[in-house]
Amino acid sequence: MKAIVQNAYGSPDVIEIKEVDKPEVKDNEVLVRVTAASINAGDIFSVEGSPWLARFSVGFPKPKDYILGWDAAGIVEAVGDKVTQFKPGDEVYALCSGAFAEFACVTEDLVAAKPKNLTFEQAAAIPSAALTALLALRTQGKLKEGQKVLINGASGGVGTFSVQIAKALGAEVTGVCSTRNVELVRSLGAEHVFDYKKEDFTKSDRRYDLILDNVGSRSFADYRRMLAPQGVHLPNTGHAGMSYVIKAYILSALMSQHLAPFLAEPSPEDFGFLNELIEAGKVKPVIDKVYPMSMAQEAFWYLEKEHAQGKVVITIEH
Repeated sequence: MKAIVQNAYGSPDVIEIKEVDKPEVKDNEVLVRVTAASINAGDIFSVEGSPWLARFSVGFPKPKDYILGWDAAGIVEAVGDKVTQFKPGDEVYALCSGAFAEFACVTEDLVAAKPKNLTFEQAAAIPSAALTALLALRTQGKLKEGQKVLINGASGGVGTFSVQIAKALGAEVTGVCSTRNVELVRSLGAEHVFDYKKEDFTKSDRRYDLILDNVGSRSFADYRRMLAPQGVHLPNTGHAGMSYVIKAYILSALMSQHLAPFLAEPSPEDFGFLNELIEAGKVKPVIDKVYPMSMAQEAFWYLEKEHAQGKVVITIEH
């Protein structure tokens, strides 16, 4: 099968399309014939090998035909003997490794039925970004109706889902983005939008019950001033490194506000909750650009250089 792979660390120029072995489905797995897959910041980290810890999962000292991608949508090709929820022919989306390939295997608990009101390209934009947003706001942040939430990086992949999910949970939403994305963030449901190119959002008198930081551009002290006495600050940026994580835990123990990174560990119930919001029209994936598999390098360069509005998606050619 064809797959987008890397055999070195560096710029997106290191990725290539190669013929690799088709995966064999295990007892608890679903084999998906991939139609579309979306790029995440984590894929850029994998290509660059930065932060350095990424190399231990991608390949050390260098990767060998490492298949990129974590978000896929397509049609079930085959299922393992222990799979009970899916059958060949089902339209699905999934959170899986090796998504940028003609076929990908994934355990049954990380697969969900594709909402009927979405295309495969839209469904491929969901898994990592939407689940991260949901688990940050609802599970880790315990966001309640009527609370005030600030989302820094509100126009990116996680950000666009965060604005919509926070609104669906009944929160008052403030987004932070650049000038060209202000109207987009408003259209997603944010009551207030800061254009960081024109004003310093940390100087505002507003106080928030929850701050989700998808950028990592401001200090802990800046965010602490903006939090309510029992507020929660969730940093969600892979650029920060382990020192950022350690500092977050230490500071959280010393103050009334809660400050800690989180790991997105979704359950089938989380997929179901997302599907309900999507099918009800409360959440819709935002896609900036769609590229064919043959233009994978260009797709990665675009996400690395530009502040994409929502997600960048690659269609898989069979």
